[in-house]
Amino acid sequence: MGLLSLALMCGCSTIRETASDIKKSVGSLFGVSDENLTAEELAMKGMEEFDEGNYKKSIESFQKLKDIYPFSRYSILAELKLGDAHYRVEQYEDAVFAYEEFEKLHPRNEAIPYVIYQIGRCYFDRMSTPDRDQTAARKALEAFQRLQKQFPNDPYSRSAADHIVACQKSLAGHEFGIGHFYYKSQHYRAALERFRSVVAKYPDVGYHQPALDYIARCEKKITQEQTQVKESADAPPVESFSPSPDNS
Repeated sequence: MGLLSLALMCGCSTIRETASDIKKSVGSLFGVSDENLTAEELAMKGMEEFDEGNYKKSIESFQKLKDIYPFSRYSILAELKLGDAHYRVEQYEDAVFAYEEFEKLHPRNEAIPYVIYQIGRCYFDRMSTPDRDQTAARKALEAFQRLQKQFPNDPYSRSAADHIVACQKSLAGHEFGIGHFYYKSQHYRAALERFRSVVAKYPDVGYHQPALDYIARCEKKITQEQTQVKESADAPPVESFSPSPDNS
């Protein structure tokens, strides 16, 4: 099986085959630059660096492969592994860009389920606590749900299931926290909307019953407010009393 086929199986198969020791020694002796390497040699160099954990160097090799040999059959390998290498060094925005570019250029490639999963992981790994901004959680959830919709029987889709629950739990916690804040500040209608959103969007992640309890509390508070407003409106006006002037 060739280098390219091995590398694209499941999106991230490692490549251990290298050029012969003699070839490497000769190249080192005469100072062969990357520009003089063939597309296959650059691919092998990038994979060796990647497998050894030298991700930044592998990024350089794969980028050179793309730049020098854009129409090589190894260019598709470089496009995919650029995403992987950026992900490994936690350069998540660059990784997402590489993965999305790969998906756009090769929508029918067998590695697409892996690519979508990795896009989700790039956002998932940046998720914070429920009291912080939830943009990463939302984008991760979108990617994982898209994966399950497009490839329901793929192993990566099954791997995404636990991540989906974690995303939903974080989003539910965020929504519940805002609702609780509104409730404490006596903005009961705003709180009610948040708690209802938790129940509707994020069932079975640990916030369903507490949200139902607060929905009941909010509705009670709102009813009490409406009753007080009505009683105030129905109450007869209080006549002011002005004592008559003393005529004596």
